[in-house]
Amino acid sequence: MTTCSNRYRMRFVLLMLVACLFTIMGMAAAQEVTPESTESAFTVGSDLTIAALQQREIEASDILVEQALPNGANYSRYIASYRSEGYKIYGLLTIPFGDVPEGGFKAIVFNHGYIPPDTYVTTERYVAYVDALAQSGFIVFKIDLRGHGDSEGEAIGSYFSPNYTIDAISALRSLQRMNIIDPDGIGMWGHSMAGNLVLRAMLVEPAIQAGVIWAGAVYSYDDFEKYAITDTSFVRVPESPGLRRSRAIFETYGRPNTSVPFWQAVSLTENIGYLNSPLQLHHAVDDDVVNIGYSRDLAAVLQAHGKVYEFYEYDSGGHNIGAPSFDLAMQRTIAFFRAYL
Repeated sequence: MTTCSNRYRMRFVLLMLVACLFTIMGMAAAQEVTPESTESAFTVGSDLTIAALQQREIEASDILVEQALPNGANYSRYIASYRSEGYKIYGLLTIPFGDVPEGGFKAIVFNHGYIPPDTYVTTERYVAYVDALAQSGFIVFKIDLRGHGDSEGEAIGSYFSPNYTIDAISALRSLQRMNIIDPDGIGMWGHSMAGNLVLRAMLVEPAIQAGVIWAGAVYSYDDFEKYAITDTSFVRVPESPGLRRSRAIFETYGRPNTSVPFWQAVSLTENIGYLNSPLQLHHAVDDDVVNIGYSRDLAAVLQAHGKVYEFYEYDSGGHNIGAPSFDLAMQRTIAFFRAYL
């Protein structure tokens, strides 16, 4: 009897140990890192992480016509405004002539690259780009990112702040409120700096049905260290908000390195699993501002993850993919938006 009692006693103790082990494992699972805890783990720059942006409440507002401009070939042109985080953001809005198609017009949020904020003018730059898209029947909203032109707020850059991404998503959500637009037929276009913006927005906002990037930069952030950016138009303002922010991030986490948790959390390629819409890339080999390596590396990541994408290289055209490559690049862009919007 004593041996049997000891055996049962040992079995009871073992069962209790197993129960305790499962309890501890359950507590550990409950305490797994969530997007919320990931965000709070970073003392500087937490708002730049993909997880933080995915949780953020991004507003929409009515789009107001501020000024009528001379018409384009087959479309109206306006200076219009909307709200992003309370700031009044302006932009160039084009609307095709004629009856609204069944379901509404397809639309494109058009995001400009780096232009010195003090010299930025809404109706200048990208004239041929907007005209080609507008003539093809799209509503185009070329937004003036905050701090540019008459848009309120500070110009802080795209790579180390989420502000421009928020402006672009707010523009999309505001377009969705227009009864002449198909709310499920809106895409994004971006150039240079805005390549980072467009892809970041696509990881956050599922309503972006398709994205097109010309000569884009900074996706893994390791690529920023590898290729840098050579832009003679860049105006380095001492103690500007953007410079202060990037310096604080570098001082806290070091230079970009995706073996570091923060740089993993902000890297677009490390979070490419969230991309669910098709993406088209264009880049000229002779781009002397943004190395074509940025786009080649991104294309490799897209291919490795089975994403729907197209990538076109051009022998010439420079950073703006101008003549002789502009017409072909724009034809491909228009065909892509028509296929997926």
